[in-house]
Amino acid sequence: MLLCHHNADPDTLCAAYGLQELALTLDPTMKVDIILTGGASNLSRKIMAEIGIEAHEISTIKDVDAFVMLDVATLTQLEDWADVVVSTNLPIVFIDHHASHPESSSISELYIVDEGAYSTCEMIYGLYENFGIEPSARVSKALLIGMAYDSKHFSMGSVNTFKAVSRLLELNGQLDEITELLSTERKRPERIARLKAAMRMQLHMVDDWTIVTSHLSSFQASAARAMISLGADVSIVVGKDKRKLRVSMRSTERFYKVTAIHLGRDVALKLGEAFTGAGSGHPTAAGVNGEGAPEAMVQMAIDLITEKIRE
Repeated sequence: MLLCHHNADPDTLCAAYGLQELALTLDPTMKVDIILTGGASNLSRKIMAEIGIEAHEISTIKDVDAFVMLDVATLTQLEDWADVVVSTNLPIVFIDHHASHPESSSISELYIVDEGAYSTCEMIYGLYENFGIEPSARVSKALLIGMAYDSKHFSMGSVNTFKAVSRLLELNGQLDEITELLSTERKRPERIARLKAAMRMQLHMVDDWTIVTSHLSSFQASAARAMISLGADVSIVVGKDKRKLRVSMRSTERFYKVTAIHLGRDVALKLGEAFTGAGSGHPTAAGVNGEGAPEAMVQMAIDLITEKIRE
């Protein structure tokens, strides 16, 4: 079973699709299912229809031999499936490009994490290379979609990223289709949520840096990105979803380069531990799921960032 994180985005979905084909190429007798543990985003569902990706939201675990998590940093991102996975005592594999997480590492039979990769799809293409297998045109397109999504339309990336992109374009050179597929207009609820976050925004000045905070019941990640676009150096958006406390954080590349503050490792991981949950992420983008008071989590996040800045 290949498990995508809740509200599956194009990177987790397309990485699972790529790994599914790789597994079946290595052993055609395998049964490999893609599981959407907490649904999929509208954009991902559009991609599923475009490429023909089959995935399940409900499934039995009868005859399952192993679980593989794609783009999943912590088990909390699997929602109800987290308890299912742990209770089976079956081998667990993580393939991810976020900061490593001690709990995930400790329960893994195989733990493959590469923070230098700009997407999990980039890592899956690396597996194809290691096995000397060429992905099909359809999978090549899927991996390009996931890589384009997580690299912000290839505005970020390493030498390895663009080597992979170049090779995948040779196999399916439809970059204009991929860009068009990803450029969807935000729907009204998300636009309104962004505006509400801006209305509720509070400014915190720490030395020469501007940290902004806000609260929303949904679309926290989208609002956090929007506030960076408005001019914040760091944005923190908190909210409660299904009684769970969720926080999304973003920072500018300049903030990370000057301060060396890694939001995933230095902030999210510690917040998850303090609020009975889990946190992880990248240097400039991170998230936390936990329990407790939203105000307390926001204040701790500000305190952690302030302390690191003053160091």
